Amino acid sequence: MLFNSFEFLAFFLPITLTVYFLLNKYGFDKPGKVWLLACSLFFYAWWKPIFLLLICTSMVINYFAGQKLNYIENPKTRKIFYITCLLGNLSVLLYYKYTNFIVDNFNLLLTEDIVIDKIALPLAISFFTFQKFAYITDSYKGKTKGYDFLNFCLFVAFFPQLIAGPIVHHKDIMPQFQDESKKQFNTENFLKGLYIFLLGLIKKIAIADTFAIVANAGYGDATHLSFVDSWITSIAYAVQLYFDFSGYSDMAIGAGLLFNITLPINFNSPYKATNLQDFWRRWHITLGNFLREYIYIPLGGNRKGELLTLNNLMVTFLVGGIWHGANWTFLIWGFMHGFGLVVHRLWQKTKIVISDSVGLLITLLYVNFAWVFFRATSVGDALAVLKSMVGIGSVSYTGSKVLTDIYIYPTLVAGMFFLFLKNPPQLAKEFRFNTQHLLYMLGLTLIGLIYLNSITSNDFLYFDF
Repeated sequence: MLFNSFEFLAFFLPITLTVYFLLNKYGFDKPGKVWLLACSLFFYAWWKPIFLLLICTSMVINYFAGQKLNYIENPKTRKIFYITCLLGNLSVLLYYKYTNFIVDNFNLLLTEDIVIDKIALPLAISFFTFQKFAYITDSYKGKTKGYDFLNFCLFVAFFPQLIAGPIVHHKDIMPQFQDESKKQFNTENFLKGLYIFLLGLIKKIAIADTFAIVANAGYGDATHLSFVDSWITSIAYAVQLYFDFSGYSDMAIGAGLLFNITLPINFNSPYKATNLQDFWRRWHITLGNFLREYIYIPLGGNRKGELLTLNNLMVTFLVGGIWHGANWTFLIWGFMHGFGLVVHRLWQKTKIVISDSVGLLITLLYVNFAWVFFRATSVGDALAVLKSMVGIGSVSYTGSKVLTDIYIYPTLVAGMFFLFLKNPPQLAKEFRFNTQHLLYMLGLTLIGLIYLNSITSNDFLYFDF
Protein backbone atom coordinates (compact mmCIF):
# COMPACT_ATOMS: atom_id res chain seq x y z
CA MET A 1 0.00 0.00 0.00
CA LEU A 2 1.51 3.30 -1.09
CA PHE A 3 1.34 6.45 1.03
CA ASN A 4 -0.02 8.25 -2.03
CA SER A 5 -2.67 5.63 -2.87
CA PHE A 6 -6.40 6.18 -2.55
CA GLU A 7 -6.86 3.20 -0.23
CA PHE A 8 -4.20 4.49 2.17
CA LEU A 9 -5.40 8.11 2.28
CA ALA A 10 -9.14 7.44 2.26
CA PHE A 11 -9.39 4.33 4.42
CA PHE A 12 -6.28 2.88 6.03
CA LEU A 13 -4.84 5.99 7.67
CA PRO A 14 -8.07 7.57 9.01
CA ILE A 15 -9.46 4.25 10.29
CA THR A 16 -6.18 3.22 11.94
CA LEU A 17 -5.79 6.62 13.56
CA THR A 18 -9.40 6.92 14.77
CA VAL A 19 -9.63 3.47 16.34
CA TYR A 20 -6.16 3.80 17.93
CA PHE A 21 -6.98 7.01 19.78
CA LEU A 22 -10.50 5.90 20.70
CA LEU A 23 -9.09 2.76 22.36
CA ASN A 24 -6.53 4.86 24.23
CA LYS A 25 -9.11 7.46 25.23
CA TYR A 26 -11.20 4.83 27.01
CA GLY A 27 -8.23 3.27 28.75
CA PHE A 28 -7.61 0.33 26.43
CA ASP A 29 -3.94 1.17 25.86
CA LYS A 30 -2.74 -2.40 25.29
CA PRO A 31 -5.56 -3.18 22.82
CA GLY A 32 -4.64 0.14 21.20
CA LYS A 33 -1.08 -1.07 20.65
CA VAL A 34 -2.31 -4.44 19.40
CA TRP A 35 -4.60 -2.62 16.97
CA LEU A 36 -1.70 -0.45 15.71
CA LEU A 37 0.51 -3.52 15.32
CA ALA A 38 -2.22 -5.42 13.46
CA CYS A 39 -2.77 -2.47 11.13
CA SER A 40 0.97 -2.17 10.51
CA LEU A 41 1.22 -5.86 9.60
CA PHE A 42 -1.83 -5.51 7.35
CA PHE A 43 -0.08 -2.55 5.68
CA TYR A 44 3.01 -4.73 5.10
CA ALA A 45 1.00 -7.70 3.85
CA TRP A 46 -0.83 -5.57 1.29
CA TRP A 47 1.91 -6.33 -1.31
CA LYS A 48 2.55 -10.02 -0.64
CA PRO A 49 0.85 -11.67 2.35
CA ILE A 50 3.27 -14.61 2.19
CA PHE A 51 6.12 -12.44 3.48
CA LEU A 52 4.14 -11.62 6.60
CA LEU A 53 5.26 -14.99 7.92
CA LEU A 54 8.91 -14.02 7.39
CA ILE A 55 8.78 -10.69 9.20
CA CYS A 56 6.70 -12.11 12.09
CA THR A 57 9.01 -15.09 12.54
CA SER A 58 12.07 -12.85 12.40
CA MET A 59 10.50 -10.45 14.89
CA VAL A 60 9.68 -13.16 17.44
CA ILE A 61 13.01 -15.01 17.17
CA ASN A 62 15.06 -11.82 17.40
CA TYR A 63 13.14 -10.49 20.39
CA PHE A 64 13.66 -13.61 22.50
CA ALA A 65 17.23 -14.09 21.28
CA GLY A 66 18.05 -10.50 22.23
CA GLN A 67 16.51 -10.85 25.66
CA LYS A 68 18.44 -14.07 26.25
CA LEU A 69 21.67 -12.36 25.19
CA ASN A 70 21.23 -9.74 27.91
CA TYR A 71 21.44 -12.37 30.63
CA ILE A 72 24.13 -14.81 29.43
CA GLU A 73 26.97 -14.34 31.93
CA ASN A 74 29.67 -16.50 30.38
CA PRO A 75 31.52 -14.14 27.95
CA LYS A 76 32.50 -16.91 25.54
CA THR A 77 28.98 -18.35 25.40
CA ARG A 78 27.49 -14.87 24.99
CA LYS A 79 29.84 -14.08 22.10
CA ILE A 80 29.08 -17.36 20.31
CA PHE A 81 25.35 -16.79 20.74
CA TYR A 82 25.70 -13.18 19.53
CA ILE A 83 27.58 -14.22 16.37
CA THR A 84 25.03 -16.98 15.74
CA CYS A 85 22.21 -14.42 15.93
CA LEU A 86 23.97 -12.08 13.51
CA LEU A 87 24.72 -14.89 11.08
CA GLY A 88 21.10 -16.04 11.29
CA ASN A 89 19.85 -12.60 10.26
CA LEU A 90 22.58 -12.25 7.65
CA SER A 91 21.78 -15.64 6.11
CA VAL A 92 18.13 -14.63 5.57
CA LEU A 93 19.24 -11.40 3.88
CA LEU A 94 21.85 -13.23 1.79
CA TYR A 95 19.35 -15.82 0.62
CA TYR A 96 16.64 -13.43 -0.49
CA LYS A 97 18.77 -10.56 -1.75
CA TYR A 98 22.07 -11.96 -2.98
CA THR A 99 21.62 -15.62 -3.99
CA ASN A 100 20.84 -14.89 -7.65
CA PHE A 101 23.69 -12.36 -7.79
CA ILE A 102 26.19 -14.82 -6.31
CA VAL A 103 25.12 -17.67 -8.60
CA ASP A 104 25.24 -15.45 -11.70
CA ASN A 105 28.77 -14.30 -10.90
CA PHE A 106 29.86 -17.85 -10.00
CA ASN A 107 28.67 -19.00 -13.43
CA LEU A 108 30.47 -16.11 -15.10
CA LEU A 109 33.72 -16.68 -13.24
CA LEU A 110 33.90 -20.47 -13.58
CA THR A 111 31.94 -20.75 -16.83
CA GLU A 112 29.39 -22.92 -15.08
CA ASP A 113 25.72 -23.10 -15.96
CA ILE A 114 23.93 -23.35 -12.64
CA VAL A 115 20.30 -22.30 -13.06
CA ILE A 116 18.03 -21.26 -10.19
CA ASP A 117 14.69 -19.51 -10.20
CA LYS A 118 14.54 -15.80 -9.51
CA ILE A 119 14.06 -15.33 -5.77
CA ALA A 120 11.46 -12.70 -4.88
CA LEU A 121 12.78 -10.01 -2.56
CA PRO A 122 10.62 -9.46 0.53
CA LEU A 123 9.67 -5.83 0.91
CA ALA A 124 11.84 -3.83 3.34
CA ILE A 125 14.08 -6.78 4.25
CA SER A 126 17.20 -4.58 4.13
CA PHE A 127 15.65 -2.06 6.48
CA PHE A 128 14.28 -4.39 9.14
CA THR A 129 17.43 -6.55 9.04
CA PHE A 130 19.46 -3.44 9.88
CA GLN A 131 17.19 -2.77 12.86
CA LYS A 132 17.60 -6.35 14.09
CA PHE A 133 21.38 -6.11 13.79
CA ALA A 134 21.34 -3.02 16.00
CA TYR A 135 18.99 -4.63 18.54
CA ILE A 136 21.02 -7.85 18.74
CA THR A 137 24.30 -5.92 19.03
CA ASP A 138 22.94 -3.73 21.81
CA SER A 139 21.52 -6.80 23.55
CA TYR A 140 25.01 -8.31 23.47
CA LYS A 141 26.12 -5.19 25.35
CA GLY A 142 23.27 -5.63 27.86
CA LYS A 143 21.42 -2.50 26.77
CA THR A 144 17.98 -3.96 26.04
CA LYS A 145 17.10 -5.66 29.33
CA GLY A 146 13.40 -5.80 30.13
CA TYR A 147 12.14 -4.70 26.73
CA ASP A 148 8.42 -5.33 26.35
CA PHE A 149 7.52 -7.78 23.55
CA LEU A 150 4.61 -5.73 22.23
CA ASN A 151 6.64 -2.51 22.16
CA PHE A 152 9.45 -4.35 20.36
CA CYS A 153 7.04 -5.61 17.70
CA LEU A 154 5.69 -2.08 17.24
CA PHE A 155 9.22 -0.72 16.96
CA VAL A 156 9.92 -3.13 14.09
CA ALA A 157 6.56 -3.03 12.34
CA PHE A 158 5.28 0.53 12.92
CA PHE A 159 3.96 1.16 9.42
CA PRO A 160 5.20 4.74 8.72
CA GLN A 161 8.86 3.62 8.85
CA LEU A 162 8.54 -0.07 8.01
CA ILE A 163 9.06 -0.09 4.24
CA ALA A 164 11.81 2.43 3.53
CA GLY A 165 12.78 4.12 6.75
CA PRO A 166 13.87 6.42 8.25
CA ILE A 167 15.90 3.59 9.82
CA VAL A 168 14.88 3.88 13.44
CA HIS A 169 16.80 2.78 16.51
CA HIS A 170 15.08 0.85 19.28
CA LYS A 171 16.38 3.22 21.96
CA ASP A 172 14.67 6.17 20.21
CA ILE A 173 11.33 4.56 19.42
CA MET A 174 10.46 2.03 22.13
CA PRO A 175 10.38 4.60 24.97
CA GLN A 176 7.85 6.59 22.95
CA PHE A 177 5.45 3.64 22.87
CA GLN A 178 5.73 3.46 26.66
CA ASP A 179 5.15 7.18 27.20
CA GLU A 180 1.64 7.70 28.62
CA SER A 181 1.50 11.30 27.36
CA LYS A 182 1.73 10.08 23.75
CA LYS A 183 -1.35 7.90 23.93
CA GLN A 184 -3.89 10.69 23.70
CA PHE A 185 -4.80 12.62 20.59
CA ASN A 186 -2.71 15.79 20.28
CA THR A 187 -4.09 18.50 17.98
CA GLU A 188 -0.76 20.29 17.54
CA ASN A 189 1.07 17.09 16.60
CA PHE A 190 -1.77 16.06 14.30
CA LEU A 191 -1.75 19.32 12.34
CA LYS A 192 2.02 19.51 12.21
CA GLY A 193 2.23 15.86 11.11
CA LEU A 194 -0.40 16.46 8.44
CA TYR A 195 1.53 19.51 7.20
CA ILE A 196 4.78 17.51 6.88
CA PHE A 197 2.92 14.62 5.25
CA LEU A 198 1.38 16.95 2.64
CA LEU A 199 4.76 18.53 1.87
CA GLY A 200 6.22 15.05 1.32
CA LEU A 201 3.25 14.01 -0.79
CA ILE A 202 3.69 16.97 -3.15
CA LYS A 203 7.43 16.33 -3.39
CA LYS A 204 6.71 12.78 -4.49
CA ILE A 205 3.71 13.01 -6.79
CA ALA A 206 4.22 16.48 -8.28
CA ILE A 207 8.00 16.76 -8.57
CA ALA A 208 9.70 13.34 -8.33
CA ASP A 209 7.23 11.60 -10.64
CA THR A 210 7.60 14.38 -13.21
CA PHE A 211 11.40 14.14 -13.21
CA ALA A 212 10.96 10.37 -13.49
CA ILE A 213 9.48 10.84 -16.99
CA VAL A 214 12.74 12.39 -18.18
CA ALA A 215 15.07 10.05 -16.28
CA ASN A 216 13.23 6.90 -17.41
CA ALA A 217 13.28 8.05 -21.03
CA GLY A 218 17.04 8.60 -20.87
CA TYR A 219 18.02 5.45 -19.00
CA GLY A 220 15.63 3.44 -21.15
CA ASP A 221 17.85 4.22 -24.14
CA ALA A 222 21.17 4.70 -22.35
CA THR A 223 23.39 3.72 -25.27
CA HIS A 224 21.92 6.26 -27.71
CA LEU A 225 22.08 9.55 -25.82
CA SER A 226 23.51 12.80 -27.08
CA PHE A 227 25.87 14.87 -24.94
CA VAL A 228 23.02 17.20 -23.92
CA ASP A 229 20.50 14.42 -23.25
CA SER A 230 22.98 12.44 -21.15
CA TRP A 231 23.42 15.43 -18.84
CA ILE A 232 19.67 16.09 -18.71
CA THR A 233 19.07 12.40 -17.95
CA SER A 234 21.61 12.18 -15.15
CA ILE A 235 20.49 15.43 -13.51
CA ALA A 236 16.82 14.44 -13.84
CA TYR A 237 17.48 11.23 -11.94
CA ALA A 238 19.49 13.01 -9.24
CA VAL A 239 16.56 15.36 -8.65
CA GLN A 240 13.98 12.56 -8.91
CA LEU A 241 15.77 10.41 -6.35
CA TYR A 242 16.02 13.25 -3.85
CA PHE A 243 12.38 14.31 -4.07
CA ASP A 244 11.19 10.69 -4.19
CA PHE A 245 13.10 9.39 -1.18
CA SER A 246 13.00 12.55 0.91
CA GLY A 247 9.30 12.91 0.04
CA TYR A 248 8.71 9.38 1.35
CA SER A 249 10.70 10.17 4.49
CA ASP A 250 8.68 13.34 5.06
CA MET A 251 5.44 11.39 4.70
CA ALA A 252 6.74 8.76 7.13
CA ILE A 253 7.74 11.43 9.66
CA GLY A 254 4.40 13.18 9.23
CA ALA A 255 2.40 9.95 9.58
CA GLY A 256 4.39 9.03 12.69
CA LEU A 257 3.63 12.39 14.26
CA LEU A 258 -0.09 11.84 13.72
CA PHE A 259 0.35 9.05 16.30
CA ASN A 260 2.57 11.29 18.49
CA ILE A 261 5.65 9.27 17.49
CA THR A 262 8.69 11.34 16.47
CA LEU A 263 10.78 9.71 13.74
CA PRO A 264 14.30 10.97 12.98
CA ILE A 265 15.03 13.39 10.15
CA ASN A 266 16.48 11.64 7.11
CA PHE A 267 17.38 14.50 4.76
CA ASN A 268 18.68 18.03 5.24
CA SER A 269 19.01 19.64 1.78
CA PRO A 270 21.88 17.36 0.66
CA TYR A 271 22.48 19.18 -2.61
CA LYS A 272 23.56 22.23 -0.60
CA ALA A 273 26.56 20.24 0.69
CA THR A 274 29.95 21.85 0.10
CA ASN A 275 31.93 18.59 0.30
CA LEU A 276 31.27 14.83 0.25
CA GLN A 277 31.47 14.46 4.01
CA ASP A 278 28.92 17.22 4.37
CA PHE A 279 26.75 15.44 1.79
CA TRP A 280 26.63 12.28 3.92
CA ARG A 281 25.61 14.33 6.94
CA ARG A 282 22.59 15.48 4.93
CA TRP A 283 21.67 12.48 2.72
CA HIS A 284 19.91 9.39 4.17
CA ILE A 285 21.07 10.49 7.61
CA THR A 286 19.73 7.45 9.47
CA LEU A 287 21.59 5.05 7.17
CA GLY A 288 24.78 7.04 7.67
CA ASN A 289 24.32 6.85 11.43
CA PHE A 290 23.86 3.07 11.33
CA LEU A 291 26.85 2.55 9.04
CA ARG A 292 29.02 4.65 11.34
CA GLU A 293 27.83 3.02 14.57
CA TYR A 294 27.67 -0.61 13.46
CA ILE A 295 30.32 -0.85 10.68
CA TYR A 296 32.82 2.03 10.78
CA ILE A 297 33.34 2.27 14.56
CA PRO A 298 33.52 -1.53 15.17
CA LEU A 299 36.18 -1.67 12.42
CA GLY A 300 38.20 0.80 14.47
CA GLY A 301 36.91 4.11 13.12
CA ASN A 302 39.69 6.68 13.18
CA ARG A 303 41.36 5.26 16.29
CA LYS A 304 44.02 3.04 14.68
CA GLY A 305 46.02 5.33 12.45
CA GLU A 306 45.44 7.13 9.20
CA LEU A 307 45.86 4.16 6.86
CA LEU A 308 43.31 2.03 8.71
CA THR A 309 40.95 5.00 8.94
CA LEU A 310 40.98 5.31 5.16
CA ASN A 311 40.50 1.57 4.83
CA ASN A 312 37.56 1.66 7.27
CA LEU A 313 35.93 4.45 5.29
CA MET A 314 36.21 2.46 2.10
CA VAL A 315 34.90 -0.78 3.63
CA THR A 316 31.96 1.04 5.23
CA PHE A 317 30.85 2.53 1.93
CA LEU A 318 31.34 -0.72 0.03
CA VAL A 319 28.98 -2.31 2.56
CA GLY A 320 26.62 0.64 2.10
CA GLY A 321 26.77 0.15 -1.67
CA ILE A 322 26.00 -3.56 -1.71
CA TRP A 323 23.31 -3.02 0.97
CA HIS A 324 21.36 -1.07 -1.63
CA GLY A 325 21.20 -3.91 -4.10
CA ALA A 326 22.74 -7.07 -5.51
CA ASN A 327 24.38 -5.52 -8.54
CA TRP A 328 27.89 -4.42 -9.44
CA THR A 329 26.49 -0.97 -10.15
CA PHE A 330 25.70 -0.46 -6.45
CA LEU A 331 29.11 -1.73 -5.43
CA ILE A 332 30.78 0.74 -7.79
CA TRP A 333 28.55 3.52 -6.45
CA GLY A 334 29.64 2.64 -2.92
CA PHE A 335 33.28 2.52 -4.02
CA MET A 336 33.00 5.98 -5.61
CA HIS A 337 31.67 7.47 -2.38
CA GLY A 338 34.26 5.67 -0.27
CA PHE A 339 37.01 6.83 -2.61
CA GLY A 340 35.62 10.37 -2.63
CA LEU A 341 35.65 10.48 1.17
CA VAL A 342 39.21 9.17 1.26
CA VAL A 343 40.28 11.93 -1.14
CA HIS A 344 38.38 14.52 0.91
CA ARG A 345 40.11 13.40 4.10
CA LEU A 346 43.54 13.58 2.47
CA TRP A 347 42.71 16.98 0.95
CA GLN A 348 41.88 18.36 4.39
CA LYS A 349 45.42 17.59 5.48
CA THR A 350 46.82 19.93 2.80
CA LYS A 351 45.10 22.86 4.61
CA ILE A 352 44.16 24.27 1.20
CA VAL A 353 40.81 26.02 1.49
CA ILE A 354 38.38 26.32 -1.41
CA SER A 355 35.31 28.53 -1.42
CA ASP A 356 31.90 27.07 -0.55
CA SER A 357 30.57 27.76 -4.04
CA VAL A 358 33.42 25.80 -5.67
CA GLY A 359 33.02 23.04 -3.10
CA LEU A 360 29.31 22.86 -3.78
CA LEU A 361 29.85 22.61 -7.54
CA ILE A 362 32.50 19.88 -7.21
CA THR A 363 30.30 17.92 -4.80
CA LEU A 364 27.24 18.18 -7.05
CA LEU A 365 29.19 17.00 -10.08
CA TYR A 366 30.80 14.08 -8.26
CA VAL A 367 27.54 12.94 -6.65
CA ASN A 368 25.78 13.23 -10.01
CA PHE A 369 28.40 11.07 -11.74
CA ALA A 370 28.05 8.46 -8.99
CA TRP A 371 24.24 8.44 -9.29
CA VAL A 372 24.64 7.18 -12.86
CA PHE A 373 25.86 3.83 -11.51
CA PHE A 374 23.11 3.87 -8.87
CA ARG A 375 20.38 4.22 -11.50
CA ALA A 376 21.68 2.30 -14.50
CA THR A 377 20.58 -1.32 -14.78
CA SER A 378 24.05 -2.49 -15.81
CA VAL A 379 27.64 -1.31 -15.71
CA GLY A 380 27.56 -1.13 -19.51
CA ASP A 381 24.62 1.28 -19.50
CA ALA A 382 26.25 3.40 -16.79
CA LEU A 383 29.47 3.66 -18.78
CA ALA A 384 27.51 4.55 -21.93
CA VAL A 385 25.80 7.46 -20.14
CA LEU A 386 29.06 8.63 -18.57
CA LYS A 387 30.88 8.50 -21.91
CA SER A 388 28.16 10.63 -23.47
CA MET A 389 28.47 13.09 -20.59
CA VAL A 390 32.14 13.65 -21.43
CA GLY A 391 31.52 13.69 -25.17
CA ILE A 392 32.82 10.20 -26.01
CA GLY A 393 30.65 8.17 -28.35
CA SER A 394 27.58 10.34 -27.89
CA VAL A 395 25.11 10.53 -30.74
CA SER A 396 24.60 13.78 -32.62
CA TYR A 397 22.14 16.18 -31.06
CA THR A 398 19.08 16.60 -33.26
CA GLY A 399 16.73 17.81 -30.58
CA SER A 400 16.16 16.31 -27.16
CA LYS A 401 14.75 12.79 -27.02
CA VAL A 402 14.12 12.95 -23.27
CA LEU A 403 12.46 16.38 -22.98
CA THR A 404 9.53 15.72 -25.26
CA ASP A 405 6.61 17.07 -23.23
CA ILE A 406 6.59 20.86 -22.91
CA TYR A 407 3.80 20.72 -20.32
CA ILE A 408 6.19 19.35 -17.69
CA TYR A 409 8.77 22.12 -18.17
CA PRO A 410 7.31 24.41 -15.44
CA THR A 411 7.45 21.56 -12.89
CA LEU A 412 11.03 20.71 -13.88
CA VAL A 413 12.12 24.32 -13.40
CA ALA A 414 10.25 24.57 -10.09
CA GLY A 415 11.84 21.32 -8.89
CA MET A 416 15.35 22.62 -9.53
CA PHE A 417 14.45 25.82 -7.70
CA PHE A 418 12.98 23.99 -4.68
CA LEU A 419 16.25 22.07 -4.16
CA PHE A 420 17.80 25.17 -2.66
CA LEU A 421 14.87 26.48 -0.61
CA LYS A 422 13.96 25.50 2.95
CA ASN A 423 13.26 21.79 3.38
CA PRO A 424 10.20 20.30 5.15
CA PRO A 425 11.96 19.78 8.53
CA GLN A 426 12.88 23.48 8.49
CA LEU A 427 9.37 24.47 7.42
CA ALA A 428 7.89 22.23 10.14
CA LYS A 429 9.78 24.18 12.81
CA GLU A 430 8.01 27.33 11.61
CA PHE A 431 4.58 25.70 11.63
CA ARG A 432 1.96 27.51 13.69
CA PHE A 433 -1.72 26.80 14.13
CA ASN A 434 -2.87 29.92 12.29
CA THR A 435 -4.78 30.97 9.19
CA GLN A 436 -1.65 31.28 7.10
CA HIS A 437 -0.57 27.68 7.63
CA LEU A 438 -4.10 26.34 7.31
CA LEU A 439 -4.26 28.03 3.88
CA TYR A 440 -0.90 26.44 3.00
CA MET A 441 -2.32 23.05 3.92
CA LEU A 442 -5.45 23.68 1.88
CA GLY A 443 -3.31 24.60 -1.12
CA LEU A 444 -1.12 21.53 -0.73
CA THR A 445 -4.24 19.34 -0.47
CA LEU A 446 -5.67 20.78 -3.69
CA ILE A 447 -2.37 20.24 -5.55
CA GLY A 448 -2.23 16.74 -4.14
CA LEU A 449 -5.75 15.93 -5.37
CA ILE A 450 -4.81 17.12 -8.86
CA TYR A 451 -1.64 15.05 -9.04
CA LEU A 452 -3.10 11.95 -7.36
CA ASN A 453 -4.93 11.27 -10.62
CA SER A 454 -1.72 11.65 -12.61
CA ILE A 455 -0.80 8.83 -14.95
CA THR A 456 2.86 9.48 -14.11
CA SER A 457 2.55 8.05 -10.60
CA ASN A 458 5.38 5.64 -9.73
CA ASP A 459 6.31 3.42 -6.81
CA PHE A 460 8.82 4.86 -4.36
CA LEU A 461 12.36 4.14 -5.56
CA TYR A 462 13.60 2.85 -2.21
CA PHE A 463 10.92 0.15 -2.09
CA ASP A 464 13.32 -1.90 -4.23
CA PHE A 465 15.95 -1.92 -1.49
